[in-house]
Amino acid sequence: MHVAIRTLAFALALATPLAAGAAPPAHLLDVDDGAVTLTAPDGARARFDIAFCVLYRADEPAPKLLPADSLRTRYNVVTWPAAVAADAEVAQTRRDASEVGDGFDSAILQGDASGRTADAFAAAPRDCVKADHAQRLASGGYRWRFPKRPGFTLSAELLPGKDGPPTLRYTLDAKRAGYYSVAYMGAPAHAPEQTQAIFQPLVWTEKRFPDRSYLTLAFQATLPSTLVEHNGQVEGVVVDAGEFPFEPLPVFTNSRFGIALRNPTGQAQPMVFAPVLGGAGSRLKAGERFAFSLRPYVHRGSLTVGYEHAARTLYGFHDYRRNALSSLNRTLERIVDYGMSHWSQFREDDKGSSYETDAPGTVKNVSSLNPLDLALVTDDAAIWRHRVAPYIEYMVSREKYLFTIDETQKIQHPSYTLEGPAAPVSELAALHRIFNGASPAFLALAKQEYAGSRTRNLDVHERGDTWQNSLALYRASGEQRYLDAAVRGADAYLAARIAQPAREFAGVHGEEPFFWTQFVPDFPSLLELHEATGDSRYLQAAHRAAREFTQYVWFAPAIPAGNVRVNPDGMAPHYGYLAGKGHPPMPAAPEDAPAWRLSEIGLTPESSGTASGHRAIFMANWAPWLLRIAHATQDDFLHDVARSAVIGRYTNFPGYHINTARTTIYEKPDYPLHDPKSLSVNSFHFNHVWPMASMLLDYLVTDAWARSDGAITFPSEFIEGYAYLQNRAYGGRSGRFFAHDDAVLWMPAQLIQADNVELNYVSARSGDGSRLYVALMNESDAPVSSEVRIDVARVPGLANGKVRATDLHGLSSAPTFNEGVATLQVPARGLVAFTVEGAGIRPGLQATVMSASAKDAWRTPMTRITDPAARGMVLDYGPSMRSAFVFLENGKRDYTQVALRWSTGKDSGVLVDKGFPWEFSVPLPDDARRFTWSIEGTRPDGTIQKSAKSVLAR
Repeated sequence: MHVAIRTLAFALALATPLAAGAAPPAHLLDVDDGAVTLTAPDGARARFDIAFCVLYRADEPAPKLLPADSLRTRYNVVTWPAAVAADAEVAQTRRDASEVGDGFDSAILQGDASGRTADAFAAAPRDCVKADHAQRLASGGYRWRFPKRPGFTLSAELLPGKDGPPTLRYTLDAKRAGYYSVAYMGAPAHAPEQTQAIFQPLVWTEKRFPDRSYLTLAFQATLPSTLVEHNGQVEGVVVDAGEFPFEPLPVFTNSRFGIALRNPTGQAQPMVFAPVLGGAGSRLKAGERFAFSLRPYVHRGSLTVGYEHAARTLYGFHDYRRNALSSLNRTLERIVDYGMSHWSQFREDDKGSSYETDAPGTVKNVSSLNPLDLALVTDDAAIWRHRVAPYIEYMVSREKYLFTIDETQKIQHPSYTLEGPAAPVSELAALHRIFNGASPAFLALAKQEYAGSRTRNLDVHERGDTWQNSLALYRASGEQRYLDAAVRGADAYLAARIAQPAREFAGVHGEEPFFWTQFVPDFPSLLELHEATGDSRYLQAAHRAAREFTQYVWFAPAIPAGNVRVNPDGMAPHYGYLAGKGHPPMPAAPEDAPAWRLSEIGLTPESSGTASGHRAIFMANWAPWLLRIAHATQDDFLHDVARSAVIGRYTNFPGYHINTARTTIYEKPDYPLHDPKSLSVNSFHFNHVWPMASMLLDYLVTDAWARSDGAITFPSEFIEGYAYLQNRAYGGRSGRFFAHDDAVLWMPAQLIQADNVELNYVSARSGDGSRLYVALMNESDAPVSSEVRIDVARVPGLANGKVRATDLHGLSSAPTFNEGVATLQVPARGLVAFTVEGAGIRPGLQATVMSASAKDAWRTPMTRITDPAARGMVLDYGPSMRSAFVFLENGKRDYTQVALRWSTGKDSGVLVDKGFPWEFSVPLPDDARRFTWSIEGTRPDGTIQKSAKSVLAR
């Protein structure tokens, strides 16, 4: 039987709008007794058999998560007791010291693997059937009949699709009690080597083909589908959005389906299993029924093109968020205030952020550039004194990001010594540039690190002479040899990582991926190199990598209309990891919140190794990079993903992740203002506070750049940090604001306040302070009229009388500020900009740092002695901001106290440190020409060891 019918495709799937009254394009269906051939509106065509395998067990299948034993990445997979003992293939894995803390579940990592299988087809005997007769329905669809089976009756219907491809709905009637799973087995199958790309969330991407038939459960399905790119089109199956409820929050125990890609013969064949054997809905009594719907899918283009199309048309993804709660500026200001408060757990004596959440007794920092760019842009000397200066000293002295003096602490591989720098080459190079070469020690340390190698985070070994580091040293030194090395290295990287898709879970140099940015090519660095060289190849590579990255971003469950009731019992969700550490539940008022505000769509899990417990993390440091690449390549998908990650999610530091259940508690401004033991909804990694602030500042600046089509742009430095914490740092150099090329990014706290929360802003001052430049950005899809207030204490030129704005962009008439207040209209998702003349701005910290100069640099900025091992260096940040920093590399057990004897020729002194780490900071007058230092250590027996003198000279 052959019949051709048409089904309507959802209009939103179109690349161009339809004419009024026109019908959307149709999917063509060619139906026979055992299959349907689907032709998409774009011409892509594939045959889908109406074929299923039914898995059945009478006993409890007891599914549980265990670490995958054969992948070169850490990832938990669902396992079952093998139906046949010989099929048990999961090996017991050994947990290491880095797999401790938030996100690492001991029940999973130390679970018993004996007798278990991760192969879905080895979990139970299967009975495979294919339809043998098709019947046309009055509705326009089709029903298929299957051969009779003793244990069940199966039927399937093909229903016309109102939003794209047709819906294939199957029904199982159980004839005997037990546990069932039905696998759809009719999608096209190909030899893996004949595919161009594959997708099975979370880790099987590019051409990393599964080594067995792993099942990805619903709660780990970023897009509930498996896809194959083959001969210029994408083929797959997508779970119907109606089968994936928004509530409750998807977790292991409520996952109703699974998806797989490797079939029993080892071919790449998209499959859906529903229910999951042993999971929700799988236990049926005789006579009970289970029904499920999926979408056969085919689309012309690459896998990422098909992925985007499916996300948009079948799960409704779009640019869906707005500020709603707070402007992003006000949120950023609250996070900075939080970072300066005692709540943020910065230990000033230790110069680091508490890392108690994961490793008791430790501190950890990410990058000194995080607080530094906030201090410069907000022109805040307190941030400098209490965060930036200690951060820099920590990063140049400590051996690793994670530090403790407790040598019994082994969790996540901390360091116990000051054999630094922990700062990577790029950070040291950036510090050299930010301070205009006034502190040559930074460049000297950068070149030292470039010539060697180091383990900075966890147990990850890093080479110094990478192409990324070559680019950093070129920027800092101006030496062409480093740029040449960067280009050579990047070209080899393109050949190894871009020209051919990844087939293994290993980087170019064999490194194991863990965070999602490590699963794809290094798009931040590729974009940086593109901007340094102008070579479009690097932009194209960054674009491809960024699109591949979106496969780790949530696009499901689809967001329902209306509100969702959260905190129904007056308590916030209680995160199991923290409950296990004794953290009590937190009260939270019941609330009806719009579902879109609660959605994880646009965020990612943390990593492959912690995705089982971290549904979605708020640290979306990748978002500004996607926004930049989106504008440079005119890619709306990347733009919409970037906005979805950041906009309208929180009003203060929200903690780390969404987990357990949906709630609004982390939206609240006072949420983080509690003792750590009182926080129990999600984990707090206090070293993330300043990186999140940098992320939001980077997003604001990038958004203004993109909306102004590059007319608003500011110089930046690359923040490498570690893991996925890459962003750009700003402040301290002049950029461009439309026609003005003297614009210095300048955004002191509450400089500009708008009555409407949908307005974000970016502001800058002219080099001489006579002008204030302002850009307002509307985050809603409706025009906004809002009163805008500029702080006259910061901009005294507005304090008296009326001032009319000039140099208008996007404004039909010039706003007049009356004592700093005016009403402005900003178009939907638009940008308006203006200039205030006669501003009278008097910058503080920012101006001081900008006046740092290489002409003041010391000719001997750093020295080292060996007995005891100690280093001294001059840190020059600008006038009245110079110091000598001296520290011992170790010696914890060698001394009970250490004294520093120092002299500048005019002044001298002795500083005594009575506890390890042994370190000293000595302020230097601007006219100091010499700093002589020596160490005296008091041994446990009371004797004193005196070092030779060392001289730092100008």
